[in-house]
Amino acid sequence: MENNLKFTETHEWVLDNGDGTITMGISNQAQKLLGDVVYVDLPDVGDDAEAGEAFSLVESVKAASDLYAPVTGEVVEINEELESSPELINESPYSAGWIVKIKLADAAELDNLITSEAYHAANEE
Repeated sequence: MENNLKFTETHEWVLDNGDGTITMGISNQAQKLLGDVVYVDLPDVGDDAEAGEAFSLVESVKAASDLYAPVTGEVVEINEELESSPELINESPYSAGWIVKIKLADAAELDNLITSEAYHAANEE
């Protein structure tokens, strides 16, 4: 599954849903560095996301870490499961642990993201 993902330098992953939206979460490496996730401060549906800007927060037993929007657009869905089960980010970072879906303002922004191969090579996951 990971081969069809793109990544940011700040360890967020992006899946192009093919319908003008993306699904986003944090990489396996990021969840390992954070440790056990205990809380996710989810944005609200309808919030604007600005590429490169902090728009959410993940807290673990070790630290709190900002999440940065990988693209500019509107939050159209949040993973409400994370409100009661934030550990899904640790258990399944690339599927059940997704965080938000964003409607793209400009699909060309996807070209600015790092390919799965390049991300894994640089981060030796």
